[in-house]
Amino acid sequence: MWRRPAWQVLRQFVRHESDTVTSLVLERSMNRVQLLGRVGQDPIMRQVEGKNPVTIFSLATNEMWRTGDSEVGQGALLLLSTLGDISQKTTWHRISVFRPGLRDVTYQYVRKGSRIFVEGKIDYGEYTDKNNVRRQATTIIADNVIFLSDGSVRDKV
Repeated sequence: MWRRPAWQVLRQFVRHESDTVTSLVLERSMNRVQLLGRVGQDPIMRQVEGKNPVTIFSLATNEMWRTGDSEVGQGALLLLSTLGDISQKTTWHRISVFRPGLRDVTYQYVRKGSRIFVEGKIDYGEYTDKNNVRRQATTIIADNVIFLSDGSVRDKV
């Protein structure tokens, strides 16, 4: 009589322990961003007391697409197309560089209008503005910045 409830309690304990162990296994995930665009403003360096300095700048990326139907002609070299409207969208990204060497080189060499390739991760955060209003911010934390000149790689940090 006593063995049966004790066995059930032990079985439930073992089941609970195995559930806890499997819940501690971390799932693989990825947070990677790659952007190619033009710098919108000269970088600024900020440092809050007691925290690491950061170089911050904005980066514009462009998308273009065509709307409407296109028709292809019968000839090998003949391509007739009724062009639709071309639409375009510019998206602005806030780039933050924390890595010491990369941060300093970026601050020194990146300028407004520079064409650069940025690799990093996306980060969502909150801050309090001057009027004590809580605001949300999305930023790209850069792991790598590649400076481009006329579409070719010039310098890699």
